[in-house]
Amino acid sequence: MFISRARITVAGTGIAVALLIAGCSNDSGSSTSGTTTAMADMPGMSHNTASSAAPARTDFDAADVTFLQMMYPHHAQAVEMAKMVPSRSQNQQLIALASKIEAAQAPEMTKFADLLHSFGKPAPSATMDHPMDGVMSQDQMAALQKASGADFDKMWLQMMIEHHKGAVTMSNTELADGSNAEVKALAQGIITAQQAEVTQMQGMVQS
Repeated sequence: MFISRARITVAGTGIAVALLIAGCSNDSGSSTSGTTTAMADMPGMSHNTASSAAPARTDFDAADVTFLQMMYPHHAQAVEMAKMVPSRSQNQQLIALASKIEAAQAPEMTKFADLLHSFGKPAPSATMDHPMDGVMSQDQMAALQKASGADFDKMWLQMMIEHHKGAVTMSNTELADGSNAEVKALAQGIITAQQAEVTQMQGMVQS
C-alpha cells in the first residue's frame, strides 16, 4: 500500500512539473513576441535589427575630392552675392541674372555635398581656408554690401565676372585631372553655364 501511494505521488509530481514547464514556455514565447512587436513599432526599428552602412565608393581620385571641397564654398559666395542684388539694384536684367545664378548654384552645392558623402569624405565647409580663383576678399564683400544703385551694379558685375572665371578655371582642372564621371559632368556644366554668363555680364558692364 505504501509503494502504491509513492508511485501516485511521483506521478503527480511529474505531471505538475510538465505543466509548469509548458506554462513557462508559453509565457516566454508571449513575452518574446511582445518585445519583437514593440521594437518593430519604434521608428527605425525592424524585425532585422542588423544593418550596415553602404560602403564608400572608390571610383574617384584626389582631384575629384579637391574640386568638390573647393567649389562648395566658391558657390556659397556666389549665392551670397546673388542674394544682395534685389535690395540694392533697380536693374531688372541684373536682378534676373542674380536669381538665375542662385537657382543654379544652390542645388549644385547639394550635389557637391552628396558626392563627397558617397566618397566617404567629410561634409564640405562654406568657409574658405585659403585663397581660390575668383573668390572675393572680405574687404571686397564688405564694400559690395555698402554699395547701392549704379555703383553696386557695376561692382557686382565686375566681381561676378572674376568669380565665374575662377570657377571655369577650377572646372577645367577637374576635367584634366579628375576621374569620376559625375564630378566631371558637373564641371563641364559649370563651364558651359558660367562662360555664357560671363559673356552676358561683360556686355552689361559695357552698356
